[in-house]
Amino acid sequence: MTELDMATKWPMYIGGASRTSERVTPVLDPGSGLVVASVPAAAREDALEALSYAQKGTEIAANMPSHQRMRILNQASDLIRARREAFAVLIATEGSKTIREARKEVDRCVDTMHLSAEEARRQEGEVIKFDQSPGSENRVGYWQRGPVGIVLAITPFNDPLNLVAHKVGPAIATGNAVIVKPSELTPLSALKLAETLYEAGLPREVLSVVTGSAHDIGEPLVQDPRVRMVSFTGGLKTGTHIAHQAGLKKISMELGSNSPVIILADAELEAAAKACVSGAFWAAGQNCLGVQRIFIEQGVYDEMKERIVALTAAIRMGEKMDESTDMGPLITSREATRVADWVEHAQSRGARVLIGGERQGTYYRPTILEGVPTGMTVLEEEIFGPVASLVAVKDLDSAIHQANSVNYGLQAGVFTRDISSAFHAIKKLQVGGVMINDSSDYRIDAMPFGGVKGSGLGREGVHFAAEAMTEQKVVCFNL
Repeated sequence: MTELDMATKWPMYIGGASRTSERVTPVLDPGSGLVVASVPAAAREDALEALSYAQKGTEIAANMPSHQRMRILNQASDLIRARREAFAVLIATEGSKTIREARKEVDRCVDTMHLSAEEARRQEGEVIKFDQSPGSENRVGYWQRGPVGIVLAITPFNDPLNLVAHKVGPAIATGNAVIVKPSELTPLSALKLAETLYEAGLPREVLSVVTGSAHDIGEPLVQDPRVRMVSFTGGLKTGTHIAHQAGLKKISMELGSNSPVIILADAELEAAAKACVSGAFWAAGQNCLGVQRIFIEQGVYDEMKERIVALTAAIRMGEKMDESTDMGPLITSREATRVADWVEHAQSRGARVLIGGERQGTYYRPTILEGVPTGMTVLEEEIFGPVASLVAVKDLDSAIHQANSVNYGLQAGVFTRDISSAFHAIKKLQVGGVMINDSSDYRIDAMPFGGVKGSGLGREGVHFAAEAMTEQKVVCFNL
C-alpha cells in the first residue's frame, strides 16, 4: 500500500497538529472483522480546542487570496490522483466498498477537489442599482460574498473520502475554517485527506479532523455558537436531533431517501433493468440514492421481473479486494441483522423473496422482493442495504402517487420513451432530482444534490455548497 500503509495507531488533527490519546476507537474491516487501525477517541476538551484553533483559522482562511486557495485545492487533487490506488485500498479496507467501487470514489474525489478549486474564482457579486428608489440617486454599490466562519462537517461511513471532500473543498474555496467529525466506522480516509491538504500547503489552523463519538465531540461542536454552519450527511433521526441542538446557525443536511424508479411499458427494458440492479446494489445498497422501490407498468411487469432477477443472480458477492467481486459486506453485523429483520418482517406479512434474503455475518445477498404489503418498513423507510422491491402499477399516475407516499424525496428515476410522460413525471414527483432513462442512482459532483421532505435541507454539489458556505454583504456609497 506504499504511502498509505496502515499504522496500528493513527493520530487525529487539531489545528493541524497530530494528536494521540490513551482512549482509542478501533477501526474494523467489515469483511473480515479484523482491527486494521485505531484512532483517538476524542473528548469534549479536544473539540473545544479544535474550535479555538478554528477561530484563528477563520482569519487566515478569509485573508487567503483566491489564487492561493485554488493552488492548494488543485495540488491536493493532483496528489490524490497520483495516489489513486493507495487511497482506494484505504477506502475498501475500512469500509464496505469493493476495490473497483473504491477506485471510482477516488476518481470522484479528484473531480470534487478540482471543482472546488474552480469555485474559488467564482465567488462574485453584483452591482445594485440604488437609484431605482427615489431619494437614492447619488448612491452606488454592490453586494459580495464572504465566508460564514467556522464550518462543522459531519460525515457518514458510506463515502468516507468523497463526502468529506464535498464539504471540505467548498469550505476552503470560500475562505472558511473547517472541523471534520468523520464517521467512527470509517475515519481513516478523512484523516488521509487532511494530511494531503496540509501537504498541498493548506495552513494547518484552517482544518481539524476530530475523531470520536457523537456524544463526546459531536454535540459540543454542534451546540457551540462559534460554529456558524453545520453540514451533515446521515440519517433522518440524527439530522433531526442535530437541527434541534444547533441553534441559530446555517444548516445543510442530506438525510437519505427511499428512492423510487418508474418503468413504463414503452421503456428500453434491458437498459432499465441494468440501471436498477446497479443502482440497488452499489456499495451493498448503502447509498442514499440507492434504488429501493421499482414501480413497473403491468404490461411489462413479468418481463422486467425476469430481467431484474437474472441480473441480480449474476452479482458476485465476496472479498472486497478481489477484482472479480461486485458487492462486498454491509458496514457492521448489526446493520446486516437489521436488513435481515426488515425482510423477514415483510415476508411474515406476505412479501415474496424472488432472490436473495440470506445473511452470512456482515454479508447480505442481493435481494429482490415482490408483493410487499403497504406499510412495510422495506417500503416506507430507507433500508440502506441490498434490497429492492418490485411493485406492479396500472399507469404512470399510480406510480407517481405511490412514489410520493413516503416521507422522503431525494431523487427518482423514470424510464420512458414518451416525452409527455417524462415531463408529467418531472412536474409531479416530489423529489430533488428526476433522472429520465437513468435510475435514481445517477449523480455527478457538479450538480445540485439534495431532496425534499425528510431527505434534507439545502443542496450539496460543489457550487451549491460553496454558496451556502458564504454570506452576502451589501456595500453602498453615498456620493
